Amino acid sequence: MSGTGVHGRQVRLGLRENWRQFALLVTVNFFVGGMVGLERTVLPLVGTREFGLTSELVTFSFIIAFGLVKAAANLASGVLADRTSRRAVLIAGWLVGVPVPFLLAYAPAWWMIVAANVLLGINQGLTWSMAVNMKIDLVGPRQRGLAMGLNEAAGYTAVGVTALATGYIASAAGLRPEPFWLGIAYAVIGLALSVLVIRDTSPHAELEARLEREAQPTGQNMPNGDERRSTWWVIARTSWRDRTLFGASQAGLVNNLNDGMSWGVLPILFAAGGLGLGQIGVLKAVYPIIWGIGQVGTGPLADRVGRKPLIVSGMLVQAGGLAIIGFGTRAPFATGLVGSVLLGAGTAMVYPALLAAVGDRAHPTWRATSVGVYRTWRDLGYAIGALMAGLVAGALDLVWAVHAAAAVTLASGLIAWRVMRETAPLGAGSTARTGATRQQHARGDDTR
Repeated sequence: MSGTGVHGRQVRLGLRENWRQFALLVTVNFFVGGMVGLERTVLPLVGTREFGLTSELVTFSFIIAFGLVKAAANLASGVLADRTSRRAVLIAGWLVGVPVPFLLAYAPAWWMIVAANVLLGINQGLTWSMAVNMKIDLVGPRQRGLAMGLNEAAGYTAVGVTALATGYIASAAGLRPEPFWLGIAYAVIGLALSVLVIRDTSPHAELEARLEREAQPTGQNMPNGDERRSTWWVIARTSWRDRTLFGASQAGLVNNLNDGMSWGVLPILFAAGGLGLGQIGVLKAVYPIIWGIGQVGTGPLADRVGRKPLIVSGMLVQAGGLAIIGFGTRAPFATGLVGSVLLGAGTAMVYPALLAAVGDRAHPTWRATSVGVYRTWRDLGYAIGALMAGLVAGALDLVWAVHAAAAVTLASGLIAWRVMRETAPLGAGSTARTGATRQQHARGDDTR
């Protein structure tokens, strides 16, 4: 599938046809993920040990700030990308992220750590959203699961590797500033690649929209709309009007609720169980590394077996992993390891399948906005998870925060099973088939 893009440049869809730009975007997303990995092992302990915070809710305030801002930035990034340039949004995200590691390393007050996470939320919302949308643009409909698997694998492998590295650096040199120096390198390299070598992918989205339009029988239009849609129309469609997109949005929110809870709770819970910084770093690395690397397999698997089976089963596996961690506090390292493996595996099953499902359901002309809305709901999970964990831990105990997350995750998996329909163009998938599926759903077959 090919066509002519801006300035007469030939535009083609497919991973093989665009592998150089795709590989560069995977590399950029490694550095995006590494920025989040800076905090996973060390920052909750900085709050309790260096700043003397005793309230779980105050300690987790940096995660709440991060989640709320990242959710809003996801939505803004999608709207901006559909109206301007993907590349410009990517570069803007890196510019906002440059101060973050300096603040984390040297801030003299906790409120400045929270402020750094406001900037980090903007950075992640803009850069990670663009990495997702630009890969979706490049590969076309048939390899979306593979594209999302590779994208998320790079990002979350970087989260895990950086969490492990910062844990060992902290055990040797202290909690600050040395563990955060990695972030300075991540920000500089990510910005340089985005400015110097990344090209905009909007022409690829325009080509896919044109091919879908041409594939429709004469006289038929797609009621799901190859015309531009208002932002509020896309928000409503993605959030509740479309049952499948609603199912994806609620599952994404709960998935990141788990991540927000584990980000704040587990380092403190493991430390209370007598584990050292090195052991905590291992446990905090296992979950995102398996989450990341696992998506290399689960992404293409979602193209073969469909999105829904991986989404539902992945949520149930996550619930099991959290239950093991919650009930295994007498042997925190062993049960933490098993639970983290299951949590990572379940998340690897869910993450690329959810993104691919949203990419399947949304028309290319408003897909970036729809992906932004989905990612807004998903990343609100960070804030909701941290808030829920702080309230439950304050009223009961840290371990009850883990149990609460397990129960919510089980319920979310059952909701996804009940409301979602399969969206993948299984078998000999094609742009025409994807467009026809969107047309069928748009007639009202899958709306609330």
